[in-house]
Amino acid sequence: MAEQTVTAAAAPEAPRSMRTFFIIWGGQLVSIMGSGLTSFALGVWIFNKTGQATPFALTALFSMLPRILLSPLGGSLADRCNRRWLMILSDAAAALVTGAAAVLLYLGDLQIWHIYLMASIGSILGAFQEPAYMSSVTMLVPRQHLARASGMMQTASSLTMIVSPMLAGVLFGVIGLRGILVIDFVTCFFAVGALLLVRIPQPPVVETPGTRTDFLSDARFGWRYLLQRRGLMVMLLYFALVNFLLNLAMVLMAPLVLSYGDASTLGLVQAISGLGMLAGSIAISAWGGPKDRIPAILIFLGTAGLGLGMAGVYPSALATGGGLFLMMAMIPLASGCSQAIYQSKIEPGVQGRVFAIRGMITQSIMPLAFLLAGPLSDFVFESLLLEGGGLADTFIASLLGTGPGRGTGLIFVLSGLTLVAASMLAGLNPRLRRVETELPDAVPAAAD
Repeated sequence: MAEQTVTAAAAPEAPRSMRTFFIIWGGQLVSIMGSGLTSFALGVWIFNKTGQATPFALTALFSMLPRILLSPLGGSLADRCNRRWLMILSDAAAALVTGAAAVLLYLGDLQIWHIYLMASIGSILGAFQEPAYMSSVTMLVPRQHLARASGMMQTASSLTMIVSPMLAGVLFGVIGLRGILVIDFVTCFFAVGALLLVRIPQPPVVETPGTRTDFLSDARFGWRYLLQRRGLMVMLLYFALVNFLLNLAMVLMAPLVLSYGDASTLGLVQAISGLGMLAGSIAISAWGGPKDRIPAILIFLGTAGLGLGMAGVYPSALATGGGLFLMMAMIPLASGCSQAIYQSKIEPGVQGRVFAIRGMITQSIMPLAFLLAGPLSDFVFESLLLEGGGLADTFIASLLGTGPGRGTGLIFVLSGLTLVAASMLAGLNPRLRRVETELPDAVPAAAD
């Protein structure tokens, strides 16, 4: 294991309460609610302007790729710079981008390419804000409450999934996109204001002797850090596979539901799945998770696989929504336990770099899932379960039925079953099973 040195002052004392975290979390909650309003309203505006689906896919691409590519730089800065000011500057810059869009709309000059540019800049800012936020949590929350804090962060995301679209749908008809952009602009300063009110302890910087100090070296450092801790690397690869399987199916949720329902049915299923995520997030926030986290993670994600498979079996909102509710309820429980393990086993001074590499690996699998899902559905699985298709006379057709959407349902079933099998196999890996006992805690427990 590479020798490390610590530069800067001695590590700060372990946090005793979650008060500062609550303040920051509240500001971020208001801000992402505003961003959710803008995301929904821009989607309506794009569709009204173009009537095409391609701009949606391009917007999603521009929202994802810069963050993935720049995450090592963001992680390096999170370890070497003041994390609080990184978050303040990122949130303030996001407000300026939203304000610029509002001005362009007011002048009648807002174009589709402006939306792509906004999405790209927002993704770049997220590459710096997210690792600073994630690595700050360890400095603000007692070790025994790390899973609870992770659950609260996911609660904010799930509330946005439920509340923002409903509220934006009402507001769009009353104040239009211009008014929603103004609201988003204002909410950004709730996040900035909360950060200005608090102090975030800065951990000492951990260096590796004999290496240069640049973000490429920091990226290699983060990669080597995980490689040297085999249990954490196995867990990372397991979650990358989970991310691939979930996104391979979930990107096809709209085609699956619209094959037997209409837009209102799709909205209902989305709301049910959002409620599942909210339920799981609230549960982990209140509970804090079990003491033995690895077995719990495997059970949670195996159950999520069952829910994903259930969503594709029968063409009805009740079946799809029920399966997705179960799946989405399990995700925050597993993520909260996983995050708590990483936060407690990785020194605070390197968490920005390590978390950036972790995020880069797990998120980079998403574009691959998106690229594969459409062709697999359109050109392979759908044709298999049409009348006269290759599986039309098999037990699979007896279980799932035949017709439009049933091949997509089969993708959900296969993805879910693969996730169940992967969770069972992961439990056989000794490095993963023993990661909590083999690796020493890097974060001190709070004093009684």
